[in-house]
Amino acid sequence: MNKLCQLLKIENEDLLFQQITSTFKDKGITLWDYFVNWEKVHKNIKPIEKELNLLNVLIGKENIEKEVYDLIKEYPQVIKAFPFLIAFRSTSVSILIDETNFVYKDYDFKHRFMTDDDCKDLTLFFMQSGLGSLMQDKKVKNLVDYVTGVEVGLDSNGRKNRGGTLMENIVEKFVSQACTELGLEYMAQANAKKIKEHWNIDIVVDKSSRNLDFAIHKNGKLYFIECNFYGGGGSKLKSTATEYVNMNAYWNAQDITFIWVTDGAGWKSTLKPLREYFDKADYLLNLEILKNNGLETILK
Repeated sequence: MNKLCQLLKIENEDLLFQQITSTFKDKGITLWDYFVNWEKVHKNIKPIEKELNLLNVLIGKENIEKEVYDLIKEYPQVIKAFPFLIAFRSTSVSILIDETNFVYKDYDFKHRFMTDDDCKDLTLFFMQSGLGSLMQDKKVKNLVDYVTGVEVGLDSNGRKNRGGTLMENIVEKFVSQACTELGLEYMAQANAKKIKEHWNIDIVVDKSSRNLDFAIHKNGKLYFIECNFYGGGGSKLKSTATEYVNMNAYWNAQDITFIWVTDGAGWKSTLKPLREYFDKADYLLNLEILKNNGLETILK
C-alpha cells in the first residue's frame, strides 16, 4: 500500500488519489503581490527622478527640437532618462538608419562630457523616437507619473516568474511550520554544496545545476520537496510527471525521501501521468493535504 495511504489512514490508493484530485485549487493561488512589484518600480525610477523633472520643462514647448538640444547642452545628465521614456532597458543602442546599405548610428545614454555633435545626435534620437511629439503635443503632463506607468507595464512581464514562485512561497509556509513544530532544519533552493556545508551530507546530483525547492534534515535523513502549480493543462504536465517519476527513484536510491507537492485545475484534464507518478512514488501531496498537516505526518 502507498506510504501516504498508511500514514493518513486512508483505505486504499484509489480513495487517496481521488481525494487529492478532487481538492485541487480551481481558483488559483494569486496573491496581492502578483500584479505589480511596486518596490521594484519605485526603485527603478528613483535614480532618474531628477532627470525626469528636468525633462518636464519640455512639455508643451513649440520649438521642441531646439528646447531639447538646449536642455541636453545645459543638463547632459537628462540623457540617462531617455531609455526609460521608451521602455528600453539598455544604456546604448544601434539604430539602422539606412536599411538598404545597412548603415548604423550608435547612441549612448550614459552621462558624460557632451560635444555639440553629441547633443545634436541625442536630440535627433529624442525627436525620431517619437518623444518630441509626445512632449510638444502635451500627451503627458508629468514624466515621473508617465515613467511610473511605463515601469508598471514592463513589470507585468515579470508575472510569469512571480507566478512560478507563488507556489514555492505558499509551500514554504507549511515547510517552515512543520520544521518549527518538529525541531527540524530546512533550506530553500538547496543544492549539493549547501547541503554539504550546512549538514555535512554528501549527495550525488544528476546535474550540477540541480536545485531542490526545499530540503529538510532530520537526524541525518534528508527529505527533498519539489512543488509547482498548474492553472492550465498542456504537454508540460505530462513531461513533469515523467521527470518526477525518475527523480523519485533517483533520490530514493540514495535513501532520500522525495515529496512532490502539486496543485491546480490544469491536472484535471491530465490525470493519467499524475496517476503514473502516484503509483510509482510514495508521496504526492497537494495544498489541501499540507493544510491538514500532511507534511508533519510524513516527517514524524
